[in-house]
Amino acid sequence: MSDRSDDFAGEDPFGIARRWLAEAEKTEPNDPNAIALATVDADGLPNVRMVLLKDIEGDGDGRGSFVFYTNYESAKGTELSANPKAALVLHWKSLQRQIRVRGDVVRTSAEESDEYFASRSYRSRLGAWASAQSRPLSSRTALMAEAAVFAARYPLNPPRPEHWGGFRIVPSEIEFWKDGDFRLHDRFRWSRDSAGAWKAQRLNP
Repeated sequence: MSDRSDDFAGEDPFGIARRWLAEAEKTEPNDPNAIALATVDADGLPNVRMVLLKDIEGDGDGRGSFVFYTNYESAKGTELSANPKAALVLHWKSLQRQIRVRGDVVRTSAEESDEYFASRSYRSRLGAWASAQSRPLSSRTALMAEAAVFAARYPLNPPRPEHWGGFRIVPSEIEFWKDGDFRLHDRFRWSRDSAGAWKAQRLNP
């Protein structure tokens, strides 16, 4: 599409997203991979929270996903299990850019979750065991005591808890936004056509 500037160049939205994230890693001071993840609860009430994106998958064939990991028994985990659809936003103030994603959600395989869990720091792995995420906690002291219990149980190499693992958001839409002077921004929404190919459409800001 000749109407797109170099910032939006490419025919694979996953490749563009990875390029934008790589550029953000050079400028954002903290967590350039932080996403605002939106789900809905059993009553249809939206929930949003910050999560760290761990991978943007895609090999140029138009298929891909956005991957993060969490406690499956947390609020977001139970909401995604009941209603496996989600939206996310990546926003980089230093670059004045934003990516929005909407789509279906599937769990990563146990093997993939094991591999990522093993790459985490020892204390982070203990934390996955100690925290009953999203549920009431009597005090920080109680949390630290629970972490100590699992440190004694797993002094070297904590395995992945069954209640912890990954989710993939498989997009139906990906939107790229870049700030423009006088709020005349650039927006392009990528969506699949009837043949399954991705097509970009410029949107009004």
